[in-house]
Amino acid sequence: MSVTQTVEIPDSHRLTLEVPREVPAGRTILTFTPAHSHDTVRLPDGNARTIEEALQMAAEKLAAPNRKPISRHFGILSPNTFGDGVAYQRKIRDEWDD
Repeated sequence: MSVTQTVEIPDSHRLTLEVPREVPAGRTILTFTPAHSHDTVRLPDGNARTIEEALQMAAEKLAAPNRKPISRHFGILSPNTFGDGVAYQRKIRDEWDD
């Protein structure tokens, strides 16, 4: 069973709790989570505070006139540069310590 209630914490930081009768008596774990942590989650890039902001930023990047597709790099290395890609990877990995 889970009971969720949003409360205002006073300056004294003292709360009095009345637990509903549906909650069984005995050991219970209380968890306090600031309400703002649900509203403004820092996303990995560190600039967007909400999903909506992140989506807007991604759309702006996508529409940037100077944006070039990564596919422009496909096939620019000569096949003779490293030879067989799988064989080259195995050779490099053989140099690693186990």
